[in-house]
Amino acid sequence: MPAPHTEAPLLAKLFLRKPIPERVEDALGTTLKRTLGKWQLTALGVGAIIGAGIFSAAGTAIAGGADHVGAGPALVLSYIGVAIACGFAALCYAEFAAMIPEAGSAYTYAYSTLGEIVAWIIGWDLIIEYAVGNIAVAVSWSGYFQQLLRGFGLALPEWMATDPITATKAAHTVAQATADGTLSSVAPYVARAAQALSDAPHVFGIPIVVNLPAVAIVALITWILVVGIRESSWFNVAMVVIKLAILGFFIVAGAFYVRPANWTPFAPNGLHGIWTGAALIFFAYIGFDAVSTAAEETRHPQTDMPFAMIASLVITSILYIAVTLVLTGLVTWSHLGTAEPLATAFSERGLNIGAGIISVGALAATTSVLLVFQLGQPRILFSMARDGLLPPVVAKVHEKHRTPHVATLMTGVFVAFFAAFLPIAEIIELTNIGTLFAFVLVSAGIIVLRRLEPDRERPFRTPLVPLVPAVAILSCLGLMLGLPFLTWVRFAVWLLVGMAFYWLYGRKHSVLGRKAAPAPGVE
Repeated sequence: MPAPHTEAPLLAKLFLRKPIPERVEDALGTTLKRTLGKWQLTALGVGAIIGAGIFSAAGTAIAGGADHVGAGPALVLSYIGVAIACGFAALCYAEFAAMIPEAGSAYTYAYSTLGEIVAWIIGWDLIIEYAVGNIAVAVSWSGYFQQLLRGFGLALPEWMATDPITATKAAHTVAQATADGTLSSVAPYVARAAQALSDAPHVFGIPIVVNLPAVAIVALITWILVVGIRESSWFNVAMVVIKLAILGFFIVAGAFYVRPANWTPFAPNGLHGIWTGAALIFFAYIGFDAVSTAAEETRHPQTDMPFAMIASLVITSILYIAVTLVLTGLVTWSHLGTAEPLATAFSERGLNIGAGIISVGALAATTSVLLVFQLGQPRILFSMARDGLLPPVVAKVHEKHRTPHVATLMTGVFVAFFAAFLPIAEIIELTNIGTLFAFVLVSAGIIVLRRLEPDRERPFRTPLVPLVPAVAILSCLGLMLGLPFLTWVRFAVWLLVGMAFYWLYGRKHSVLGRKAAPAPGVE
């Protein structure tokens, strides 16, 4: 009598790898529409990278926050360090993107190298990068929209344009400052947020505070993405042109008002501030990952994907360094801890018209980021559902528009709901740790696949393997260690929820797992 099965078959099933030829076959037989070229892909990358990371996150990274110190003017060193770390990771992404031209990004790559359980973890983790990240972008868009309205002497009531957590914290700050007699030192944006609670309508004694502009922009972007990839791409190109022009304006106009004294002290919190700043603004660089999610809608993915990833990273790195130098030269670094630091810097120097122009650019910037991330997340969910790890309805494609409309609508509802009620800072930190974790696994996948399948054709090869992937892994782990402990706790909880979902649904419905399962009665 044969020995009973042990846990080995289950463990083997968890680490099944989907062969790359099957991945390529899926991509070739896609029902999505292939319309994108390398410059449209590059625009997607630039569109995703230049957004809340420089227009919003830079403020708290420079000035610090309740749970972290600021980098001050030395944030420019943080940007350089992160650009280098992302450059190594981008080289790893480029090899995979050229070799496996399928929607799904890091999830797809992990499934072919590290196995199903790791692919699920990274796919679940990518929800943090894209959907949760877009919550932060939507909140940033709302802040700049309010700033633009104020430039015309208009504004929505604060209870309609902020979240309840921010309003509650601001009200506490104002109450404490009033008791201490230091109310005059409270920043205007804090006072405005505190006003939300007192002005809000109440239902059963509960103040109704909701970020409606954030909800509205997510709804608009979701509709555009359902209509079609070509329309979405050209809309993104228009937004990218506007925000590049605005950043150029900020650099040129702001340079005339720079005070070198504001760069002293250059690193007020030393290496710790630079390291923490790098961990926080890493959010600014994750856009090149979004390029890989459009692989099935690219005409020549083997050559165009690597080009777009690397080109978008180089272009944006140069812009970030120049903007940060001008920004910290305009005003004292400690005054930049707002959701709209570029506009704040111009306002403090009396350049109110310039602040209004910056607000227009920020709206264009964050709109394009919203579009690219809202484009990326559904395609990851689409790929996971096609593999059986999510319900098949998620993989449905619209008959007319040939877009993954169900996944797109799901993402839109998720992002809009939480953007209405959550603040930006905690969301950015969670997004960063999720993205860094994805980069670590993709880089590890390059090393693993080079050993498992050394002779496989690679249209683009990551140079100096295993050195480049190893440096990417160490760099990303180092940035992860710079994030607050609470962020790690939230990340661990998120992964535990994901593992529960996989255990209850994904492992039972996995297409690859079913293929590998023995027939009934076969030992």
